[in-house]
Amino acid sequence: MAKIDHSLKFYGEAFLENLKVQHYSEESLKIRRFDLNIFFSWCEERGFTDADEITRPMIDRYQRYIFNYRQKNGKALSISCQRGRLTSVKLFFKWMAQKYHILNNPASELVMPREGHKLPGDILTRDEVELILIQPNIDTPTGLRDRVMLELLYSTGMRRSEVTSLTLVDVDFNREIIMIREGKGRKDRVVPVGKRALSWLQKYLDEARPILCKTMDAVHIFFTHDGSFFNKETLSENVRKYIIKSGVRKKGSCHLFRHTAATLMLENGADIRFIQQMLGHASLETTQVYTRVSITQLKQVHDLTHPSNHREISSQKSED
Repeated sequence: MAKIDHSLKFYGEAFLENLKVQHYSEESLKIRRFDLNIFFSWCEERGFTDADEITRPMIDRYQRYIFNYRQKNGKALSISCQRGRLTSVKLFFKWMAQKYHILNNPASELVMPREGHKLPGDILTRDEVELILIQPNIDTPTGLRDRVMLELLYSTGMRRSEVTSLTLVDVDFNREIIMIREGKGRKDRVVPVGKRALSWLQKYLDEARPILCKTMDAVHIFFTHDGSFFNKETLSENVRKYIIKSGVRKKGSCHLFRHTAATLMLENGADIRFIQQMLGHASLETTQVYTRVSITQLKQVHDLTHPSNHREISSQKSED
């Protein structure tokens, strides 16, 4: 009689398959697999390989391990990284209990580390954005492509993966909108796009894409110099290159444009609920971080209302 496999790795694969059936994205599956493999390896190093051997004290020990872990640069894992790795473990054991693979869920009372409200990093000014936008050499197919991608990042606040995944049918030039298909959380949404970005995109489609695209039936908009699929890591490298080339000394890449678009729109009076929809945030709380960055309106209120700004300062002239 064959022995029933109760190993963590066996159930781990079943858990990931279940997520796949529930239509989780490939990126989410990749993250969960990575996190669980770290946990399984940690357990195996301590002599535990079966799922029913894991207890609540072991989960607590693993949380302390994650907290004390140091990377090659000597730094601890960020709170968000710690939460992510623990979330994967918590979801795994929740599923195990729901499917009756274990009698008790050892991670049911796992308390996540508290995450503070960190502000986004640097925000570009309008002049800095314009300076970066003119860096690509638009006389070359790849330079024209890069200018268009920068314009889209700035105009729409899209994520880098959403830009690289765009297809020809996703852009409606007449209605001036872009359909983002299966964004974060596999959710579709529609975002407006500015006339200038559309104008650059049309120029690229007419002049550069036919050169970069090597197959007649290709549907994606952006390609590398050799005609291969344009991935998000390559986009980040290109954007960072142009930021450095411009002389703008601010950290970030694609997300820097996303943060900038949201912040500048808020400062110009956009409703935060519109920003939430444009950025594709599931929770308004995620979007509200930009209200802490948008300082222009707060400064205006301060100038108008704070007593120190209206106090008359009398000066006495000294007499000879």
